[in-house]
Amino acid sequence: MPDTQWRLNGRCFKFGDDLAHDGAMMPFKYVIERVYDAAELVPHLFEEVDTSLSAQFKPGDILVAGKNFGKGKPHVQAYIALRALGVGVVCESMPFLSYRAAIGRGLLFLTDCTGASTLVEQGDHLEVDFSTGEFHNHTQRIERQFPPLPAALKEMVELGGINGVLQKWWEANGKAA
Repeated sequence: MPDTQWRLNGRCFKFGDDLAHDGAMMPFKYVIERVYDAAELVPHLFEEVDTSLSAQFKPGDILVAGKNFGKGKPHVQAYIALRALGVGVVCESMPFLSYRAAIGRGLLFLTDCTGASTLVEQGDHLEVDFSTGEFHNHTQRIERQFPPLPAALKEMVELGGINGVLQKWWEANGKAA
């Protein structure tokens, strides 16, 4: 995905702490059935929280969460759906395995954003540069600088996750290997 738009500009969808992947973000049914098709997953994103929520997301919107975003098993279905929708994530913390899953699926996100959930309300107009960590809440006139993804991981996100990295490698080396 070389045309990655690192700067998103959209509405805030606010969540609290301990947002679990299985159940809250994605019904466990799609995990155990091993569904990886974004078109099939998107309508079920957050359906156990609010059945109409996935239809409200627009490209450029930003999900802001508190601590422990994506807790539980490091399943990828919700990250696939969020990426397909063009939504980014800003959270105060996330478990390492969820971090790995989000990177592996090419999701735009910032973590270790201390106090991020206190800087927003549902529906605020946000602008976030995921490449630099610049955070702007235009509604409340708040600006912050959060840690961006490490440079070593930005290319993986740019390429759309691990599949994009492997595809690039295969094109460069695979036929000779």
